[in-house]
Amino acid sequence: MSDATASETQYCYRHPDRETLLSCSQCERPICTACMNPAPVGIRCPDCAGKTRSGATQVQRGRAVRGITQSGRRFTVTLTLLIVNVLVFVAELAQGVGISGGGPSSIITRGGLSGPSVASGETWRLVTSAFIHESVLHVAFNMWVLWVLGTAFESYVGSRRMVIVYGVSLLWGAAGALLFSPGALTIGASGAIFGLMGALVVMFRQQGIAVMQSGLGVLIVLNLVFTLTVPGVSIGGHIGGLIGGVLAGAVLSGFGRGHIAYGRLNPSVAGGILGLCGIAIAVSLLAAHSVI
Repeated sequence: MSDATASETQYCYRHPDRETLLSCSQCERPICTACMNPAPVGIRCPDCAGKTRSGATQVQRGRAVRGITQSGRRFTVTLTLLIVNVLVFVAELAQGVGISGGGPSSIITRGGLSGPSVASGETWRLVTSAFIHESVLHVAFNMWVLWVLGTAFESYVGSRRMVIVYGVSLLWGAAGALLFSPGALTIGASGAIFGLMGALVVMFRQQGIAVMQSGLGVLIVLNLVFTLTVPGVSIGGHIGGLIGGVLAGAVLSGFGRGHIAYGRLNPSVAGGILGLCGIAIAVSLLAAHSVI
């Protein structure tokens, strides 16, 4: 009896540390008592309950954009990324970078993304460039958007998937930047942040939320307009990161067959994620060598 019970025990898809024998009567995902919502027939998870009640759906939309969810998960990765970016910029200030930009900084010259440097073997720049910023306004805006989107995404899908999406988006942003402007020096976290927008699009669609009717749709449109109209903004970095985030979200969803938040990280998913990273690195190297 004990062996059979243990094999049947599942874990709440919103609280992976909580064992449960309950499941949603609509989507059949395992849920704990804190997540169950009474329905006319059976019980439903918060997502399915939101789909059937317009009021709940509206609350869900607002919570998703503001990063306030019912999952209770911590924003460990988001907070860590924010702290690291701010500390790097403080180090830049100590080296002489001005509040509004300009000034000497070995952090920028040795860590920024540029085709010739990557082609010469400095591939670490694909990653380090995403933690370097030009000015206080640059880092402040990026960190604000990272906090809003990162907490929304991480609280729903968990820290591990947050790391995966951010990493893939970061690399695809670097690849896009090198494709569009291989000779330029590119810095900033915006490519990875655009990737979070892309992954959130996947998540919203799976939740039955109309992206263009939510705050996320407006945010993406405004940022794309900003990207295309303001000089000095990395068009390739932003678009590349956005594409990378969508693709990472699709792979984490079991290549579209499951859900981004609770799909299993099996060998095929791991292979898909590694493949996305490999493609981004290969494109970056090809683009970097094109300027030699």
